[in-house]
Amino acid sequence: MTGNPPALLVDRLRAAGCVFAEDEALLLSSTATSPEELERLVDLRVSGLPLEHVLGWVEFAGRRFAIAPGVFVPRRRTELLARCAIAVLPRKDSATVVDVCCGCGAIGATVAEAVMGVRVYATEIDPIAVRCAQRNVEPVGGEVFHGDLYEPLPDFLRGRVDVIVANAPYVPTDGIELMPPEARDHEPRTALDGGRDGLDILRRVVVEASPWLSPDGRVLVEISPQQAPDLLSVARSVGSDGELITDDDISGSVLVLRRTQR
Repeated sequence: MTGNPPALLVDRLRAAGCVFAEDEALLLSSTATSPEELERLVDLRVSGLPLEHVLGWVEFAGRRFAIAPGVFVPRRRTELLARCAIAVLPRKDSATVVDVCCGCGAIGATVAEAVMGVRVYATEIDPIAVRCAQRNVEPVGGEVFHGDLYEPLPDFLRGRVDVIVANAPYVPTDGIELMPPEARDHEPRTALDGGRDGLDILRRVVVEASPWLSPDGRVLVEISPQQAPDLLSVARSVGSDGELITDDDISGSVLVLRRTQR
């Protein structure tokens, strides 16, 4: 459907708590192919389903990626993680990136699009997200594996990975109830819950990375600035060090780690 969305549609979305009701109404109207479908999409959005799940796509780093209900929606702040990965990748014929906890695969696919010749391998434990990631990562030459962190990766990658990226769960368990209902009620808890202090999965990402990294390999993780010192201490205990990169414009924070012991 085309044209301006009716005022009644905007009012319904605003009454449901949609802050950007006009923009959402335009997106829903342009997606629907009939008045009946538009009504169905609006009903889903008013019920609390994230807009991206209703539309079937999420915008990330200027591109649209497929997404489905039950899959974590990458936030704009995570664009910093993709930018940092692109910046630290060695410019060589066959640079290798591993995207663990990849969700819909937006980070890995963004890196693959930006760097010529890069090989992206993504892992994800949730089967629904794996199917989304395959739709996004495989068209740019990457591969997606179903499993926990590094476990499903092919053995030939040991010692050859230039960059590991992870937007792993880092919300403390007690903080999940404070999240917006869109996330709390419609995204998988496994994509949000990082344990008591939010670092349960990220500790594993850092500690278990060493066998996979090339001699100059890096590990990049999204994290809150408040959690970064604790995770940096973990990294130092296993022979790594690093720095926190932030972007206040998008509230992004990325810890960039490199090995200091080999």
